[in-house]
Amino acid sequence: MDATQLNDALREAFDSSAADRRVVVRQATDLAAVGKPESDRGVPLSVDDIVDNLRDAPDGADLVDRWNWWLGALDLAYGGYQQFTVQARADDPELDT
Repeated sequence: MDATQLNDALREAFDSSAADRRVVVRQATDLAAVGKPESDRGVPLSVDDIVDNLRDAPDGADLVDRWNWWLGALDLAYGGYQQFTVQARADDPELDT
């Protein structure tokens, strides 16, 4: 998984902040590194696969919500994806406490 290629593809496909892309790219590269999607689905995780699946998320969802939506679907189907979701964001008001 090429992080720069994924970041560029996400920037082109979605209206997203650099911070949101950074966290999604990090989670995606970690996920690809463990090989779970390949063992579960029979194909390695690719930039095109990620972008295509994130496009299927509900309208109006931002990039992080799209990522978490897709990972939630994978978790329901196969289990073991929850650890790759984005749990907190820099703009999350709960982080200010």
